[in-house]
Amino acid sequence: MKAIALALLLGAVATPAAAADISTHVLDLARGVGGKAVPVTLSKRADDGRWQKVGTATTDADGRVRSFGDTKSFDTGIYKLQFDMSRYPDASASPFFPEITLTFRVIDTAGHYHVPVVVSPYGYSTYRGN
Repeated sequence: MKAIALALLLGAVATPAAAADISTHVLDLARGVGGKAVPVTLSKRADDGRWQKVGTATTDADGRVRSFGDTKSFDTGIYKLQFDMSRYPDASASPFFPEITLTFRVIDTAGHYHVPVVVSPYGYSTYRGN
């Protein structure tokens, strides 16, 4: 019993400070549905200005990416989401915007950053959601 309590205490002590939570959503305005099966890459700008990939995911049946993996690594900084729209909504698609890139700043490591993109055949828009 003491060993379990000690392990729980050590685990709590070793836990890093809160990290930002980042998610996204593809909303298809023309079709009125979530954009499913869209590959999304999350990158962070390093101190030298280069982009470093920190996560990848594919939107689910509702068009959502609820997590990019281990949120412990998402601290303050400049991030970008890249949406590969080249095969959306199907394999024969040839969209006007084959790639959409959204760049945003994370300033609160305890915050939730939901950054959706609303798409239509010849346009897109974004906002900070909740």
